[in-house]
Amino acid sequence: MSFFSSRSLPGLRTAPGLRTALPAGIGLMLALSAPASARADDSFTPAQRKEIVAIVRDALKTDPSILSDAITALRAGAEAQEQTRTRDALLAHRAALTTPAPTDAILGAPDARTTVVEFYDPRCPYCRKVLPDLDRLVHDDPNVRILEKVIPVLGPASVLTAQAIAAAALQGGHDAYFRMQRAVMTDTTKPDTARIRLLAKQAGLDADRLVSDMAGPAVAATLRANAELAEAIHLEGTPTFVFDARYVIPGAVDYDGLKAAIDKTRHN
Repeated sequence: MSFFSSRSLPGLRTAPGLRTALPAGIGLMLALSAPASARADDSFTPAQRKEIVAIVRDALKTDPSILSDAITALRAGAEAQEQTRTRDALLAHRAALTTPAPTDAILGAPDARTTVVEFYDPRCPYCRKVLPDLDRLVHDDPNVRILEKVIPVLGPASVLTAQAIAAAALQGGHDAYFRMQRAVMTDTTKPDTARIRLLAKQAGLDADRLVSDMAGPAVAATLRANAELAEAIHLEGTPTFVFDARYVIPGAVDYDGLKAAIDKTRHN
């Protein structure tokens, strides 16, 4: 899984950290050891606070499982909070995650009843690895469509290839989009403008127009819209798959994993 960086794409920030409640014992010890001015309740005397802290410390030494239980509780709380945040974000952006945008390329039948959104970076090795599974998925299941949203998160080379893919769609629609996508995502040479020109020609595209469109406002708007949606649903890396705006699989997933998620979406 390739992770977002706040430096990867202007306007894209990493998701804020989670806040969780501390287990009672540790929370009490931290509260008691804080300065009096930082506590809302100063009902304990200094001697009482010292005694309580000593009791908690002795309990931790006597039964180390208290600490492991506290860590488990923290993790469970963080996971629950993350699940709630993700669910709320998907609900708030359901329309954008189930209705194709004009700039989306659609893999599979456009009117399929199950919508999978893939956020991907053309330079991400895990995104490249899953390409054959996506082709197989829409071939085997005519009721699945995959909305492709390219987001460059791995630096200048990613930006260049993402621009090339988006620019290809401007001159040839979905067919040109996927031809250029395959060209750049199966290429092992680090891209530059000359390489992009060559790949465009090999894909049957007008290379001069493509390079011109790459620097144009339409391509910039497409990448910005994809990045804003990714940030809105708290995406943390590529690839990430969203199933009917209900379930999310972050990171690499194989054909069987994709099928299982689609089945879950349809039966729950």
